[in-house]
Amino acid sequence: MRSLRPTLAAAALLLLANAAAQGPAAYTVPAGAPASIKRAIESSARPAEQRARDADRKPAETLMLAGIAEGQRVVELASFGQYWTNMLVEAVGSSGQVYMVDMPWTDRFGGEAGRAFDTAHANATYTQAHYNQMQLPQNVDAVIFVQFYHDLKRNSATESVDTADMNKKILAALKPGGLYLVVDHKAEAGSGWRDAMTLHRIDPAAIKSEVTAAGFELVQDSPLLANPADDVKQSMRAEGIRGRTDQAVLVFRKPTR
Repeated sequence: MRSLRPTLAAAALLLLANAAAQGPAAYTVPAGAPASIKRAIESSARPAEQRARDADRKPAETLMLAGIAEGQRVVELASFGQYWTNMLVEAVGSSGQVYMVDMPWTDRFGGEAGRAFDTAHANATYTQAHYNQMQLPQNVDAVIFVQFYHDLKRNSATESVDTADMNKKILAALKPGGLYLVVDHKAEAGSGWRDAMTLHRIDPAAIKSEVTAAGFELVQDSPLLANPADDVKQSMRAEGIRGRTDQAVLVFRKPTR
């Protein structure tokens, strides 16, 4: 009987070739997205490697949850990489402003690019400040904090953040009714901060507890980036799950009175 191994191997190579040829999954901006957000996602100024991540990150839906609109003033915490910043400057337009605020210890991999982005965009400002001492602009419309909350309580005392105080600073910076969006990789329910420095994940309940304790209202716990295939027990950087983790998408609001 003729061996099937060469045939199977050839078929496997063909499947891999087809997958490579197809490239990343396509992303389509939802039909109901505001024109400013659609413009931001489809901007030709966005790098190709960032656009390739859109299908997994659903940027239009995320920006809509944060209520991002033309003319707004928005704070982006942990802006390094500028994935979100590239879209925010387009979404708020020339009449709006984006304030990027990064922790000083991120300078080694994000500082140069952040400063260059500031120079190249009239409606963007880059600042490095420890979140324990940062002075945020006041009466902003929104604050977004994506995939970095879990990195706030670190082994180094100089890098670790008092999250209770930080959230109070964010509350004070927002105008009444302003929105605070937090997105992060989910850890096991009930684990709190246990896996933050090892798996780079956090229990969403810990975020909710801390942010609402500062005076915010939780208005949305969205399943937008849910992934039941992620068992949340391995590092978010693990092969096969990186970029597709089960993520919490939480929207908080500053009370109007």
